[in-house]
Amino acid sequence: MRSLSPILVFLAIYLVGGLAAGDFYAIPISVAFVVTAIYAVATARGMSLEQRLAVFSRGAGQPNMMLMLWIFILAGAFSASAKAMGAIDATVNLTLQFLPDNLLLAGLFAAACFISLSIGTSVGTVVALTPIATGIATATGASVALVVGAVVGGAFFGDNLSFISDTTIMATRTQGCRMSDKFRVNARIVVPAAAVVVLIYVFIGSKLHAPQQLPPVDVVKVLPYVVVLATALAGVDVMVVLVVGIVLSGIIGMATSAYGPLGWAQAMSGGILGMGELIIVTMLAGGIMELISHGGGIAWLTGRLTRHIRGPRMAELTIGGLVALTDVCTANNTVAILTVGPIARQIAGRYGIDPRRSASLLDTFSCLAQSVIPYGAQLLMAAGLAAISPVEIIPYLFYPFCMGIAALVAIFLQRQPSPTTCK
Repeated sequence: MRSLSPILVFLAIYLVGGLAAGDFYAIPISVAFVVTAIYAVATARGMSLEQRLAVFSRGAGQPNMMLMLWIFILAGAFSASAKAMGAIDATVNLTLQFLPDNLLLAGLFAAACFISLSIGTSVGTVVALTPIATGIATATGASVALVVGAVVGGAFFGDNLSFISDTTIMATRTQGCRMSDKFRVNARIVVPAAAVVVLIYVFIGSKLHAPQQLPPVDVVKVLPYVVVLATALAGVDVMVVLVVGIVLSGIIGMATSAYGPLGWAQAMSGGILGMGELIIVTMLAGGIMELISHGGGIAWLTGRLTRHIRGPRMAELTIGGLVALTDVCTANNTVAILTVGPIARQIAGRYGIDPRRSASLLDTFSCLAQSVIPYGAQLLMAAGLAAISPVEIIPYLFYPFCMGIAALVAIFLQRQPSPTTCK
């Protein structure tokens, strides 16, 4: 039990400190992890300081961890270079220009789904679409919270499924399966939920009227997202996919005079630096979890959690509930997956749960929890841009609620995927 105390220290710093400050983002998560890492090294027993640091460094620098960091770097470079040359605006405007009035809400949700699936970030999607959503609500007389809720819901669709989303990367790496395999299993759970939500928005939006004036679209700027999505779905290695996306964004950006070579380099640099905190947190968390595992903490916790589990169904509920609870405490779905991932893998192995399935559950339930907490970055960002309270948006988060129901149905139906190649 003592070896698990670093987790409690982290929660005390991040959660209790956030409550005391009245702002869950008042304490930087990187600082919380640094303090936790120092505590973990200082309190590890049975080893010299040099040995403790060696164990910590082994966890922080393990091959899977380093591969994750490479992916984060490339994802940051692609997202920033594509955004700087106008790919997000072009994609949004292209989607909206072809929508009939009665499909405006459904189309906005679909646009958020596509963009987040392509760029792999719910926050980026919320930032890109919320101002447009707010303008549409004003022009049509629709509830601002309703329209913004469609954007937030669609943003989490892609956050959950995208090949370049940090949650997908974390979930597949911690469970040891390929992203394309996890995508197929995950899609069977959430795509039906998204289809139901589209129908809901078609019904609600039947009396809305779209704004008449939208800026012209440079269709070629949508191409990087289309290529990234198509190559990823085709099973191309994610690092190759990202490099192709970066190069294509740069070529199109310079061809359209969105930026020159120096501007392209500066955009990529900004994107890479923007991933800095995530990279630091990932390495610190890897080292902390290695110390916890070395001290027997994960084995002890797994034993306690699985003591009353009766079969795969209860095991899957335990995985989903644990990652959701961790996300509620940390307000960060990536950190929640990183924290719970090793435990989930042991539970999955003990009860014969396919790694693709456990990865899907980790990603889905972490995104579910993150999407409905009013102090999460996505709702705070959306509420700030729309000048409303995040609590106002929660009742209109149709997709996250449907996603949660679909995940529970999948668990109780117990439809395990057929065996395939997993690491």
